[in-house]
Amino acid sequence: MNVSTADQNFDSYKSKFIEQLWQMNPGWASHQGYTKYDDLLDIKTPEDRKKQIAQYEIWQNELKGFPLEKLSVLNRIDHKLIQNYINASLWHIHRYKAYEWNPSMYNVGEAFFKVLKRNYSSPKEKIRIITNKLSQVEKYYEVAKLSIKNPTREHTLLAIEQNKNSLNDFCIQFKDTLEKSELSSEEKNKITAQLEKAKNAVNHFTTFLEKEIVPAIDKGATRSFRIGKELYEEKFGFDIVSQHKASTVYEIALKRKEETHQKMKELSEKIWSKYFPNEPFNSDLKNIRKLIDKIALRHAHRDSFLTAIKKQIPELLKFITEHNLIGMDADKPLVVRETPSYMGGVAGASISSPGPYEKNADTYYNVTLLNHYSPEDAESYLREYNHYLLQVLNIHEAIPGHYVQLVYSNKAPSLIKSILDNGAMVEGWAVYTERMMLEEGYGNNEPELWLMYYKWSLRVTLNTILDYQVHVLNFQKEDAMKLLMEEGFQEKAEAEGKWRRATLSSVQLASYFTGFTEIYRLREDHKIKHGEKFNLRQWHEKFLSYGSAPVPYIREAMEEK
Repeated sequence: MNVSTADQNFDSYKSKFIEQLWQMNPGWASHQGYTKYDDLLDIKTPEDRKKQIAQYEIWQNELKGFPLEKLSVLNRIDHKLIQNYINASLWHIHRYKAYEWNPSMYNVGEAFFKVLKRNYSSPKEKIRIITNKLSQVEKYYEVAKLSIKNPTREHTLLAIEQNKNSLNDFCIQFKDTLEKSELSSEEKNKITAQLEKAKNAVNHFTTFLEKEIVPAIDKGATRSFRIGKELYEEKFGFDIVSQHKASTVYEIALKRKEETHQKMKELSEKIWSKYFPNEPFNSDLKNIRKLIDKIALRHAHRDSFLTAIKKQIPELLKFITEHNLIGMDADKPLVVRETPSYMGGVAGASISSPGPYEKNADTYYNVTLLNHYSPEDAESYLREYNHYLLQVLNIHEAIPGHYVQLVYSNKAPSLIKSILDNGAMVEGWAVYTERMMLEEGYGNNEPELWLMYYKWSLRVTLNTILDYQVHVLNFQKEDAMKLLMEEGFQEKAEAEGKWRRATLSSVQLASYFTGFTEIYRLREDHKIKHGEKFNLRQWHEKFLSYGSAPVPYIREAMEEK
């Protein structure tokens, strides 16, 4: 079998694999923009999990028929991605078992909004799909109730928060769609009744959590949210796909923390007299914090936080274009919006991108408004995302961070690289662009911006340290708050949010630092290798052309002769 034949056969296999994948995961398929199974909810009974295991074992055997050495570099990446996905999926079912202890996995809110916002052949077809989906909500939550065993307190409370009223906004918009349809009054009434049954199912689930699960947790029937060293290392291997173990990355992060503190001391000494002309500078962390607190007073008003973000996006686009840093696609819109209620509870800012099957759909920049914050918490949050850090945040989330990377990912010739995306590459790219933009002159090398950048960079480093210490070394909240506020110079509201995030997730917080470190090292290696011939825009576009694959896989591809 020659190479071209092997690749042709593997390409055919990938198409079959993807279709089987969507049949097994209709919710994931819908999220990716594959509409064939839009009328189905992703319900996993124990019998369904047995079928999944059998399918994974079939895939494992099928992959053995495609030796890596016979495939092109792009198909080798896809092969490894599929293999990692299979291994990780089996591990999640047999070892991790989040479907038992994480009630926040069960939430239909986003699934319905995806369908409501999607264009179909006719309004009647959209209503049919939604109605069929609604008919499955009761079973979805009944299976959820039966699946939950010994849940954590943290994930139970998150599930209650996110599920409460999760369909309310959807119902309001869907009823408007229903009223404008040409259906008869009788048909509309039947669908409205189905809608109410679905809402009741959601409410019964939250009541079940509040009245049965929480009291049981209060009596001690719970497990810790900490996953421990063994599970952490295993999960890190599957999720991050790094050249290092989690413990090694943790040690690298500890060293980076000290290096960053030193850079911040040097910058603070240069601009200290500008803000405190009558006070001598002492190079300790308390004085750096004092300077940061002073600079952070320059921030947006709580009522115009979203407006401030919208204003900065065109400025970033202009800089990217003028400095020829990467090609931009004007046909791929970015919409800045308030974070939907069903996504609340974890991140203050995030990107919701279209899947590879709906590449021309809007990308949403979700921003959590501050109208529910107390005056004290709002001020703390705004100081954290002050005039300087807000720019870094927008680079990370939007341009040329997540938004740009995900547009390129959807252009990758292989769907596998988009579907089985690697979080460390995705987050690492966003973190990399923060540094790259400042290196290229964004902000005119203003020392205040660089100081705040290092504070932000320190947060990425501390994400890794915190996550490892919490899940592996039994870090307590008071220890975490001290680390984040005293050594990371974070505001209380930000530190509280990060602690909560560490209790609700594992390994993901390490993806930023790990991905950035590997991407930056790869770029620097290529600078040395190519010397004067190195072109930053070309490097960026080449790197992103491999989709959202793990950085070690991309390194191998870019270095192949």
